[in-house]
Amino acid sequence: MKHLLIAAATALMMHSALAADPDTEFRQQVNAFVDQWHDDASHTRPDYWDKFTPTAVFIGTDKSEVWSYTEFKAWAKRFWDRKKAWSFTAQKRNVYFSPDKKYVWFDEQLNTQMGTCQASGVLVNTGKGLKIEHYQLSLAVPNPLMDSFTKAIREHEAKQK
Repeated sequence: MKHLLIAAATALMMHSALAADPDTEFRQQVNAFVDQWHDDASHTRPDYWDKFTPTAVFIGTDKSEVWSYTEFKAWAKRFWDRKKAWSFTAQKRNVYFSPDKKYVWFDEQLNTQMGTCQASGVLVNTGKGLKIEHYQLSLAVPNPLMDSFTKAIREHEAKQK
């Protein structure tokens, strides 16, 4: 009986917590959308591209990688042609949105083939679903490695001149 009461109390508290945050369902929708977008890339599904607005911007890890949707799609074509692109899985994500839920912004830490990366994005809620308007990916460089990392960048950039 004691276990039944504990289980009932736990269920009631969980239900109350969800009811206390009316935005839980919307956050879940946003997380599912971004997770699916990442999964589409890892499987080179065409749906990946349908999740962008026509005016979207994608910023990659290299300083030269500031692309319009069209430029990014052209750059990534080689990955879709060979059926092997990148694989990002969220370790954690924070989701924020405007009061009318028309605009969503998020930041995330990702498991990637490059190690842990960080990213941020802006979504627009079109009324027919979410679309990616802006996404920026960056390497998460641990602070103890920063001096050697920035030195390597300086040396690389000096050779480029």
